[in-house]
Amino acid sequence: MKLSQILSAPNQLTLARLAFLPFIVIKLLDGHFKGALILFVLAGISDGLDGLLARRLKQQTLLGQYLDPIADKTLLSTVFLMLSIIHLIPWKFTVLVFSRDICILLVSGVLYTIAGLRDFRPSIFGKANTFAQLAAVTFVMLLKVHPALWVAVARLTFLRATFIFTIVSAVHYVYLVGHRLHAAGHHAATPAA
Repeated sequence: MKLSQILSAPNQLTLARLAFLPFIVIKLLDGHFKGALILFVLAGISDGLDGLLARRLKQQTLLGQYLDPIADKTLLSTVFLMLSIIHLIPWKFTVLVFSRDICILLVSGVLYTIAGLRDFRPSIFGKANTFAQLAAVTFVMLLKVHPALWVAVARLTFLRATFIFTIVSAVHYVYLVGHRLHAAGHHAATPAA
């Protein structure tokens, strides 16, 4: 791997997003929800910026394609877990989020190994799921900082949306994998011209 890929501005931002994580966890465990929320929002802003910079500076790299979703999932899954540990998110949501992500990771690894499939771009449902998770976590923390009715309603709405989109995106992922495997098998079976 080239050092230039690691040193590119977008990948540095992605790595910085991972560096926020232990501090968010510490703030949550200490009950400093405002600090945790600020760090989480900053991590979210860095997520938007790294993609923008990669396109603008033409610094899209293979490392970035893998590192960005890993950073996103690590951040979201860890914060979900911590919020369940401190009893701010019911465990059923966190178990569902983790189960989906672990299954997708295992299936992706197997498909890459046995069929050489590398195309694991998120679907529209996967993106909706990520947005719902981000919003749910944000409003869960915001409710501790600003306990208003509209925040409580938004928290409940996005937790329910997370539940629904986690299931829908998992089912859609299974469909996409089947479709891609079928296409890969069809191309392999077609004789070269």
